Amino acid sequence: MAQPTARFVAVLTMLWLADAAGLGAQAQERIAFVSVVDRQSGTPSDAVTARDIVIREDRVSREVLRITRATGPMPLAVLVDNSTAAEPFIPDIRSALASFVQTLGDLGPVAIISLADRPTIVTDYTGTPATITAGIQRIFARPNSGITMLEAVLETATGLMKRESERAAIVILSSGGVEQSTLHYSRALDRLKASGATLHAVVLAPPGRTSVDDASRQRDLLIDRGVTGSGGFRRDVLTSMAFGPALTDLARVLTNQFRVVYARPQTLIPPDTFEVAATAPGHVAYGTAARGQAK
Repeated sequence: MAQPTARFVAVLTMLWLADAAGLGAQAQERIAFVSVVDRQSGTPSDAVTARDIVIREDRVSREVLRITRATGPMPLAVLVDNSTAAEPFIPDIRSALASFVQTLGDLGPVAIISLADRPTIVTDYTGTPATITAGIQRIFARPNSGITMLEAVLETATGLMKRESERAAIVILSSGGVEQSTLHYSRALDRLKASGATLHAVVLAPPGRTSVDDASRQRDLLIDRGVTGSGGFRRDVLTSMAFGPALTDLARVLTNQFRVVYARPQTLIPPDTFEVAATAPGHVAYGTAARGQAK
């Protein structure tokens, strides 16, 4: 009886190894875009290795296979608050946007969209610096106006869904204009997720300012959950003079992205969440999965 039992165990072992090899062969290569930044100085790392980051899907770590510097296009839509509340800050807003675009270099294409009363394209997506600069100079505060931030994110994300690129971003520059949106934040958030774009925000948040109406609370929820859920950058500033440094820091994060290839075991149900973290103390990672990846 011992010999047949041994043969049976050997067969089972061979079958198990074959199944394990088959599962390993079925692992999918996935792509993410990641930046690693020194938390204190705000300086992005100019070299990132597999030891520097951890990628998780549904809180499960994934194996990082390859990392190269990101070089492909990144459509960038900049949503600018030019409502009545922004009027005292327009010179700082223009200066901040000019520094942002200069630091971006040839990364783009870039679109400028104003928010007063309704989302309005000031400059459509372009890689021509002179065209972008001309658009920035056309930003003026509109009298007696509020903004529709939620509609702007929803419409911009919808437009980005038609653009083919592995990565894309929406940048919000908010001075706290009166929110006039009628949408629930979840509609804009769902469209943002569907677009695969990363949401970034620079928000004027002086001490004592609170959201007292439902529209403003919906906007705050969209920004909070959109930035966090998409792996974006957020900076709350106390004065409009800080718009420039904050947007410049964001531009440095965007221009120092790395294309990360990682392995995901093949499963019937795709993951709900993506997370990237820096392993070194005092560092933070920003990042999201590439757009348009098949489930």
